[in-house]
Amino acid sequence: MGVEEFYVRFWGVRGSIAVGSPDVVRYGGNTSSLEIRCGEHLLLFDAGTGIRALGLALQQEGPVDADLFLTHTHYDHVCGLPHFCPFFDPRSRFHVYAGHVTDGTGIKGVLKQMMCSPLFPVPMEIFQAQIDFTDFHQGEVLHPRPGVTVRTGPLSHPDLATGYRIEYGGKSICYLTDTEHPEHGLDENIVKLIRGADIVIYDSMYTDEEYYCRKGWGHSTWQAGARLCDAADVKTFVVFHHDPEHDDAFMDRVAEQLSEVRPGSIVAREGLVLRP
Repeated sequence: MGVEEFYVRFWGVRGSIAVGSPDVVRYGGNTSSLEIRCGEHLLLFDAGTGIRALGLALQQEGPVDADLFLTHTHYDHVCGLPHFCPFFDPRSRFHVYAGHVTDGTGIKGVLKQMMCSPLFPVPMEIFQAQIDFTDFHQGEVLHPRPGVTVRTGPLSHPDLATGYRIEYGGKSICYLTDTEHPEHGLDENIVKLIRGADIVIYDSMYTDEEYYCRKGWGHSTWQAGARLCDAADVKTFVVFHHDPEHDDAFMDRVAEQLSEVRPGSIVAREGLVLRP
């Protein structure tokens, strides 16, 4: 792979809980999981139920050497981790990053609590891959691999969450979920993080019409995302973290309205690949 190979692939696009209904097959029912390729380097973002299928695909390539970045550890973003088969391969290596754990537990401690009886039947020690853990402060700039820069920033969400900007080969992909827009104006932390980005994947769980009775829940709307991307001179806006109640027909309507408001914008679906 050369430097031109920079892309994001969506393995899970749903928010809050996975959905198995036939009414969501076109957009997908798995919760958050992204694969970003930076040349020969592999970066993973979040570990919702979508990471299971991602793991099966990676296992076909042999041992995996990758970095996993977590926005936060609400269950829909980490519940796929115990079912990620490369974690059971002793030949594989991973580095797990998180910037939202502030109580001294560390991201390793949080994940150990998740995989603990009676919540889960086997402990995290069952993993056989080499797994390292790093807790960083939101706002830090990370350099996980040669030529790869990951900028970080705070998101507005209960229990905190982290937004990411991945830069490689002069291009950029931003991943911002879960977050709630302010009542007035724009979230300047996000504006700074996404300014001039090629692709921005943004928490668009609700519509503006739905949001009025969901204030304080920690999520945003596709209309707010479009306004944000316009203000920050973003090239491609991607609607993400779909509400479990929004079936394919609903998302089709969102895509149609989105194309009128901001042409060139995209509604994320499982299997979608985007290149800056």
